[in-house]
Amino acid sequence: IFALLTALVLAVVAYAMLTAMSTKNPVGFQITQATNAEGKPFAIGVWYPTDASPRPTTFLGGQMMSVAPDAAVSGKNLPLVVISHGNMGGPGSHADLALYLANAGYIVAAPMHVGDNYADQSAAGSVNLFSSRNQEVRATIDFMLKQWRGHDSINSQRIGAFGLSAGAFTVLTAVGAQPDLGIVPKHCKTSPEFVCDVLAFSKSPLVNSDTKNWGNAFQSDSRIKAAAIAAPGLAFTFAPNGLENVQVPVQLWSGEIDDKVPYATNTKIVREALGNKVEFHSVPGAGHMSFLAPCGLLAPPAICAEKGNFDRKTFHATMNADVLAFFEKSMQK
Repeated sequence: IFALLTALVLAVVAYAMLTAMSTKNPVGFQITQATNAEGKPFAIGVWYPTDASPRPTTFLGGQMMSVAPDAAVSGKNLPLVVISHGNMGGPGSHADLALYLANAGYIVAAPMHVGDNYADQSAAGSVNLFSSRNQEVRATIDFMLKQWRGHDSINSQRIGAFGLSAGAFTVLTAVGAQPDLGIVPKHCKTSPEFVCDVLAFSKSPLVNSDTKNWGNAFQSDSRIKAAAIAAPGLAFTFAPNGLENVQVPVQLWSGEIDDKVPYATNTKIVREALGNKVEFHSVPGAGHMSFLAPCGLLAPPAICAEKGNFDRKTFHATMNADVLAFFEKSMQK
């Protein structure tokens, strides 16, 4: 039995290494740490160009990556993209996009939002959850520009952001959107959707119509020059005028069969409010989870199952290229 178990483990390890996400150009990776406004530390996954030799070494987001751990950064005046994950996500939620951007000469920083990640849901029902996410994106940029060991390789004039779901909401607030969370109780009563169930399950005061002090303050960050977002949750809180201060170019993605973030009450509001500032992509056959990184050896159905013949890996090859092209166009040197 021991021999069989050993053989099985070795086979799994070999498979993971053989199927590791890889890049044409060498990419370095490290997990570092910053501190939010409440003094709580949060992890940041960082991908970047390097001259060191990568190898299948790092297991992140359910899949092995071929990277050079803690290698030196290669290059100067490199653009920075911050990635904000969705509820119960983490730095690995968009690892394939991070690798793709790093392969193209970008530095990518993905914070693990405090109390709203796969390992810790302690802040899921808190009143200030969403404003804390907003602050952590800004704190990540501060850290990368001032404290990260490769900070002198970053071009502070070329900073972008990407987010999915709650991460898309977070990125929108970081580029000027001002939500009215007082809309949540009425909306959840008259037009309930997935986020309403999530907030109710976590006993969040945000669904309580008697709550007067929402405790949220959202600050924009003028350092972010472009935003790519997918399936922006809670976008109904931006109606009617909450998006009027968004001045940067926005790339907006929507899955045609997304049952978690309904188009009519979320993506449509963003698309119509931003007008010619938005580059819109509707993806046939895509659901909400389709925007997460393609699954590897560990493929839990809740986040990996697709309907019909939708091929997530093929779609991401196209999407990642389009996101890169958007940032290249929107953050010109």
